[in-house]
Amino acid sequence: MRQHGLLHAALAGLMILAATLAGPAMAQGKRPLKLVALGDSLTAGYGLPAAAAFPTQLQQALKARGHDVEIVNAGVSGDTAAGGLERLDWSVGEGVDGVILELGANDMLRGLDPAATKATLDTIVRRLKARNIPVLLTGMLASRNLGPDYAARFDAIYPDIARAHGVMLYPFFLDGVAGQRNLNIADGIHPNPEGVRIIVERMLPTVETFIARLRPA
Repeated sequence: MRQHGLLHAALAGLMILAATLAGPAMAQGKRPLKLVALGDSLTAGYGLPAAAAFPTQLQQALKARGHDVEIVNAGVSGDTAAGGLERLDWSVGEGVDGVILELGANDMLRGLDPAATKATLDTIVRRLKARNIPVLLTGMLASRNLGPDYAARFDAIYPDIARAHGVMLYPFFLDGVAGQRNLNIADGIHPNPEGVRIIVERMLPTVETFIARLRPA
């Protein structure tokens, strides 16, 4: 009887130990992944209701595919890359698992030096990596009326940074939407809700690969 009691106590102790060790892991597994979409008006959802903005539509699409993800909209209309850098620390706070970085379009529209934009985006990526926050970099292409030299220098910014830092790249944020009148609001620059839906649809496989790396199965 005494041996039976000792065995029972030992088993109970092991069960308590296992529960103690598994508890944090289970809690972590249930916590939604937290992403921050750091960008300009294309992220903020300029001219759109909040429910139609890119971060919200992307979160809904991911949840529909079984991903427990929260995406914070840290888009500020009019922001250049430098503006994003200035607010980086408070836009991307603690407890963030990854960042979708969408900046640079306003730099291009203002004709800013691509070298300066590249240096700023590079700094953002380096600072996030220093905090162990993975980055999905979304690219932008220059308007061709800025000339071939400017376009070549600007277009190279995003693949160059992705290669230099080993971060994931979605080559063109507005793929399938840029220049399509029926997919943009009246200004012809910012996507309408259907345009955002297409952006999300096209980017979804890349984002799923990105979040799989944040929380491996």
